[in-house]
Amino acid sequence: MSYISDHQQKFNDLTFQIENQDQIRRTANGGNSILFSYPPEEESLYLQKAKELFSNKAEFIDISKLLVAYIDQDGWEDFAEYYKDFQDTPHKVFRSDDPAVDLFDMIIQAIVKASADEKLPFLVRTGCLLGTGIENVNIMEHRQVMSLKHPLVIFYPSKIVDGAPYFLNFKPASNYRCTVVK
Repeated sequence: MSYISDHQQKFNDLTFQIENQDQIRRTANGGNSILFSYPPEEESLYLQKAKELFSNKAEFIDISKLLVAYIDQDGWEDFAEYYKDFQDTPHKVFRSDDPAVDLFDMIIQAIVKASADEKLPFLVRTGCLLGTGIENVNIMEHRQVMSLKHPLVIFYPSKIVDGAPYFLNFKPASNYRCTVVK
């Protein structure tokens, strides 16, 4: 289905979920997130429409900008060297348990800040997470995300196959802690 014929229903469904957020925890196995699925090739169209509809209510957290900020913390050369050392275990680079701030920490901090500012956190450009070892379920199951006053909305470039989202149209994704807008 094309963007023109599909987007209105999806945005109506998203608005319904946001306005009836008390239902999310029941349908999302205790989670507090909405996975908003759309074709990856139409991402800019969906983001543009979301910004038109939700600019006053939402904080758009751009993963691509956080990724660049994360790399800039130590500089490209240091990052490249560090990444080479852990290229087989990227989660150690982007989502480690040590006290140093990594990409995962930056994402959670941005989500919590948006919520504290009374904005709906909308996570966008999530395709940048491919290869980082950070999965949508890691974010959705984070204790701070699960306890937010309002739900996290994850813009998720994917196709739906047999009711399940496929991240970037090929990687099966978890929808356990969320409600999926298809």
